[in-house]
Amino acid sequence: MTTRNKPSKGLLWTSYILQGLLSALFLMGALGNIMQSETAVTLGMEMGYPVESLMYLGVVLLISTLLYNLPQTCILGAALLTAWLGGAIATHVIHNDPIQNLLFPVAFGILIWGLLMMRNEKLRQLLPFVKN
Repeated sequence: MTTRNKPSKGLLWTSYILQGLLSALFLMGALGNIMQSETAVTLGMEMGYPVESLMYLGVVLLISTLLYNLPQTCILGAALLTAWLGGAIATHVIHNDPIQNLLFPVAFGILIWGLLMMRNEKLRQLLPFVKN
């Protein structure tokens, strides 16, 4: 990475802090599903998921979040979290939920990749809207 393309310390810290907050939200959801919390069971059943599937969904979310936070596997983790959020969007669409319910998963998906782009020059070069 050349010096001119290296992100500033402020940008790096911002990306790490926001990634930590985002990951904390995912981890809370994963642990709620794994531990079969009352909230997770109620919301899962309202969305049509069998109670028996919640633990497995929580494990997938937990592993995806952990992979996202490891530098060596952050791209794989981001892809898995994006797939997870796609499932959330599909669930809301199937239930004819209002459009605002779709905004959070979409925003989280953008945030997942945006935070990685802030500190990864190779990833920035792959996207078509970035000038080389």
